[in-house]
Amino acid sequence: MTYELTVGLRYLKSRRRQTFISLITLISVGGVAVGVMVLIVVLAVMSGFETSLKDKILGINSHIWILPQTPGRLEDYQDIVTRVAALPHVTFAAPFTTHEVMLVAEGHVAGTIVRGIDPGRTDQMAELSRHMHGQELRPLLEPPRPPDGPPASPAASRGIVLGKELARHLLVFPGQQVMVTSPLGVLTPAGIMPNMRGFTVTGTFDTGMYEYDAKLALLSLHQAQNFFELGDAVHGIEVKVDNIYRVREVAEAISGLLGPAFWTRDWTQMNRNLFAALRQEKVLMFIILVLIILVAAFNIVSTLTMLVMEKHADIAILKAMGARNASIYKIFMLEGMIIGVVGTVLGGLGGLVFAWNLQTIAGVVERLLGIQFFSPDVYFLDKLPVQIHSVDVALIVLTAICVSFFATLYPAWNASRLDPVVALRYE
Repeated sequence: MTYELTVGLRYLKSRRRQTFISLITLISVGGVAVGVMVLIVVLAVMSGFETSLKDKILGINSHIWILPQTPGRLEDYQDIVTRVAALPHVTFAAPFTTHEVMLVAEGHVAGTIVRGIDPGRTDQMAELSRHMHGQELRPLLEPPRPPDGPPASPAASRGIVLGKELARHLLVFPGQQVMVTSPLGVLTPAGIMPNMRGFTVTGTFDTGMYEYDAKLALLSLHQAQNFFELGDAVHGIEVKVDNIYRVREVAEAISGLLGPAFWTRDWTQMNRNLFAALRQEKVLMFIILVLIILVAAFNIVSTLTMLVMEKHADIAILKAMGARNASIYKIFMLEGMIIGVVGTVLGGLGGLVFAWNLQTIAGVVERLLGIQFFSPDVYFLDKLPVQIHSVDVALIVLTAICVSFFATLYPAWNASRLDPVVALRYE
């Protein structure tokens, strides 16, 4: 293999008569490098998008919901919470309520989801407080009463925490009041009247996901039960586990523990279509972008074909000196592989560097052009996420090298079957 590699490397060097072939060789290397770089960057962005979206969804939502088979009120939930929290891999279990309401403030109206959560669950409060800009969530849901002075208004003692985009839409700030209106209403002698009550905005949260920041508000469980007249009942129990990929196992354990009176929904079921679409799009994007590498492979074929035509006499002399067909085959196959490997290495390094600095590059381009590539109300997230998986990089590198290898087969075979007598006849 030593002399075959030496001859192959020698053929790659530029000569005066082979300038055009050398240019095509550089174009082939560049084509493979660009294809590999684009694949790494695109798959890194799509992987980052999926991971970031998953973190945003699970940062504000639970991993598993436990709901009664008959939708409505869940009574005597404390015992269920205790039993579920004792299961393996469960980090915490907490009751919750959820309602669709309308918020009104200073003439601005927004439909939203109000979720009632228990401020006494320190583990749950710690999870949600990560989105509160360093504030603790519990004091915001249960505003303290003034020890002295005139009693606070009823609305001042009822705290509600809004998503950042929801508060921006309503043009309200902490300390201002919003009117919460439930479309279910309450029964009065005059008929069913809308249930309305004033709440004080005590804070805002920022998950970084526009869909939640614009459509979610938080109340304490007691205030939600009181406002929606649930008594001591809740709508369900939310559960978080130590490994998000074991939710099916934990959900089955919960179903076996509680029996047929309850059913469970985990995060993979609640967001099945979204993540299935992301995975399918990632696979399709990989297949489409491999075409760039295939174009570069055609350049390798053309480069080797022209080189074989240029080196007819050299091939004939090598055969006359005793070189076997297999050796000629190896020379041109190694030459094509060198082009593919060099292009793959350059593209891999360029793709990794570009992906690691993509957020900075995108910010510079946005400032220069005065446009926004990544709008949070369209893409759910507020920044361009990038996550590089070693498996993806290895798959891209392996694909590029395999494509380059197959591109060398025909030109190398064509060179190995050259008849030296015919090649030297006109030399």
